Amino acid sequence: MTDSTRRQAALDYHALPTPGKLSVEVTTPAQTQEDLSLAYSPGVAEPVHEIAKDPEAAYLYTGKGNLVAVISDGSAILGLGNLGPLASKPVMEGKSLLFKRFANINSVDIEVDANSPEQFIQTVASIADTFGGINLEDIKAPECFHIEETLIERCPVPVFHDDQHGTAIVTVAGMLNALEIQGKQIEDVRIVCLGAGAAATACCKLLLAAGARKEQITMLDSRGVIHAGRTDINAYKGEWARDTEMRTLDDAIEGADVFLGVSGPNLLSAEQLGRMAPKPVVFACSNPTPEIKPELAHSVRDDLIMATGRSDYPNQVNNVLCFPFIFRGALDVRAVRINEEMKLAAIDAIRSIAREPVPDSVRAAYGGVELSFGPDYILPKPTDPRLLPIVAAAVARAAVDSGAARLPYPQHYPLQPL
Repeated sequence: MTDSTRRQAALDYHALPTPGKLSVEVTTPAQTQEDLSLAYSPGVAEPVHEIAKDPEAAYLYTGKGNLVAVISDGSAILGLGNLGPLASKPVMEGKSLLFKRFANINSVDIEVDANSPEQFIQTVASIADTFGGINLEDIKAPECFHIEETLIERCPVPVFHDDQHGTAIVTVAGMLNALEIQGKQIEDVRIVCLGAGAAATACCKLLLAAGARKEQITMLDSRGVIHAGRTDINAYKGEWARDTEMRTLDDAIEGADVFLGVSGPNLLSAEQLGRMAPKPVVFACSNPTPEIKPELAHSVRDDLIMATGRSDYPNQVNNVLCFPFIFRGALDVRAVRINEEMKLAAIDAIRSIAREPVPDSVRAAYGGVELSFGPDYILPKPTDPRLLPIVAAAVARAAVDSGAARLPYPQHYPLQPL
């Protein structure tokens, strides 16, 4: 398919047969006069009174408990940059589509035209109680850190910035599996992270939670290594400043076990890859062009395990392996937040699925290619039907065990695949 053909196909997909990717469906009878009198006036007054007496009744009489808002200010749209809130709408609709497709969660996209982080925060906090959860999306760093931290404290429902934590969960799950295959332990490896934005920061924090040592992580931004002598970094980058003589990627990559790229295209050279430690793990996640192309990487090293953000190479780091099921588990136990225990539970669940035999339906969806745990299969495929029951159940259990849930672990778990 040529670029022009693909472009037209994408435009047609979003425009035909009806503009957009979502619609609203009616879930109750609405045919007779009696139906309508129950749906609206006068019957609707009864649940209104119940909710006024007990706000928790909203979960019984409305769709709040299975409704997530996907909210953006359009300041960091995919790899396209700050194009404004309205331009982000196709992406937010797409995210809502994925919630429904993979976890049967209803979702509404909301694009906020805000003049400041505080205005954005106030807008979201003011409407948060309408929903069972808030998924923040495509908000640039460093504002996204302050926005999420504040909304987590102000909102009565879980708030989750998927660009940070969804990326981190899938990245860490794949990386732990890759290190296991390479015969390395997370606490022993030296990690180079090229990128210092939302995804990079969240990935490194979750790597620490999974056992990595902070003194073994070297983070770089566009100006080089984030070191203790830098005076041009904000507080979020400052958390990763090391007392080191290293200044460039060329310095940092020598003998490194892991390269994590969440930065830009073609920034890791073949020569730099060649100087990494034996059996390296390379996650080149810049999209659509990774930090180093897999063809080049494999021509330089035959002992590496590599992942990218692309679906046309093995080991795709794809947030859809995570966020629908994180929210499914959180909603089903009415969690007040998505905490570290729930994220780590999701990591373990995703890892475990990759180790099991792959269902025939998944192999068929990928052209019948053989898939088994190894260098070219460290993460499940997005179509794997086991993701919903296994990941959602693990998240729900962790929410209950960690005290984040307001309901007990559901008797109907594990869920059946959609």
